[in-house]
Amino acid sequence: MNSSKTDPMNARLSELLSYLEVLPGPRMVMDADYRIVAANAAYLREFAGEDGDGLAGRHCYEVSHRFSVPCDQAGESCPLKLSLASGRPQRVLHLHHTPRGEEHVAVDTTPIRNAAGEIAYFVESMQVLRQSSSRPAAQGLVGRAPAFVRMLEKVMRVAPSAAAVLLLGETGTGKELVAHAIHEASKREKGPFVPVDCAGMTETLFESELFGYEKGAFTGAAQRKPGLVEAAAGGTLFLDEIGELPLSQQVKLLRLLESGSFRRVGGLDHLPADFRLVCATHQDLRAMVAAGSFRRDLYFRINTFPIRTPALHEREEDIPLLAASLLERVDQRPGRCLTPAALDWLQTRRYEGNIRELRNLIEGAALLADGDTVDRAHLREMAGELAPTPSLADWPSSAPPGDSDDTGGDEIFRSAGLQPLDALEAGYLRWAHQRLPDDVGELARALGISPRTLYRKLRAAGA
Repeated sequence: MNSSKTDPMNARLSELLSYLEVLPGPRMVMDADYRIVAANAAYLREFAGEDGDGLAGRHCYEVSHRFSVPCDQAGESCPLKLSLASGRPQRVLHLHHTPRGEEHVAVDTTPIRNAAGEIAYFVESMQVLRQSSSRPAAQGLVGRAPAFVRMLEKVMRVAPSAAAVLLLGETGTGKELVAHAIHEASKREKGPFVPVDCAGMTETLFESELFGYEKGAFTGAAQRKPGLVEAAAGGTLFLDEIGELPLSQQVKLLRLLESGSFRRVGGLDHLPADFRLVCATHQDLRAMVAAGSFRRDLYFRINTFPIRTPALHEREEDIPLLAASLLERVDQRPGRCLTPAALDWLQTRRYEGNIRELRNLIEGAALLADGDTVDRAHLREMAGELAPTPSLADWPSSAPPGDSDDTGGDEIFRSAGLQPLDALEAGYLRWAHQRLPDDVGELARALGISPRTLYRKLRAAGA
């Protein structure tokens, strides 16, 4: 007897598997026990490799993550469990094993119900993210730390939409790279990506650069010049450091965003604007709105979907991966690597300039190195740290640092050659800061205090 007549679900499953085969993307079918029922050719090609023949019957978490338990029991979000609990499709971002190594993969899980309305199977659709890498890469976003993955998940959620994005984060956290990743994952990827540095423009320059100008609009305007809004047509306009934009220009930007049109400087015609907006700032725009230095209406217009780019200290486990990638990008002699001692040293630092500071440090150290490796000594020299770490043993007891005005106290201290403790501390901090002037984070670690406490003490000591 034909099983499809006695078991409608089997017939439905057969139809589903046939349908998956004609779809271009990698997909597989699983049951509620996390076992793989079948996978289409695209999945086998992208993810299974030589294991494709023995895929059916294996657990999805074993194949994708090399886990012995489901993802949610191993500290990961499990789309199948989320979908089972909610009864609705779920999407997560995971690090999946592939024949090429681990890669960032967007996973969409959809429940399939039987005739009784019960969930019987799940279809997982997978997409490898080409905008990021979990391994050293010559370009693009690199990382695998939880804070990085959370940011990347938001990037991939907002990218296909037309929503305005506001990137928030400290200086040097790679906001322009994130903006470029949003552009590349969007429907406008074939259009231009036009970055604009708002911090480097005067009020008059911003308007003429953004909107362009007509011939004769001002002295020196010898011919018509299209602006950056026109240059971004069909693509993405990235306004970096938008918090630096003067109030007088904020209203013109708001008018552009609300009307979807603009006029060149000196022009009469309203021209249509066609771009996707991504903005970035290291400033607290909400505080600026409260202080009256940033327009409230513009803030809400650009803040449709905020994404915070994590600081380097929030993703310390990514430092070796970032260091290897940056060395590959900046080294004039390809093929060199950082020694284990160099990587260990890099992970002990606090980077006020985040990834930009790390890049500069590695680029300078690579120029100092002559051999096949970049070592800790090259990094320390580049950071100005060839001198030993300050210690009380190095501080000459016969001549404590500090001016005579710093001694304080009364005559009995001076006659005995002593100084009050606060004066001793201030003098020692000034002396120590002279030994490590370029890295307050490293100095704080050497002294056993937090960078914030050290900054306060250095200010009090006049260093």
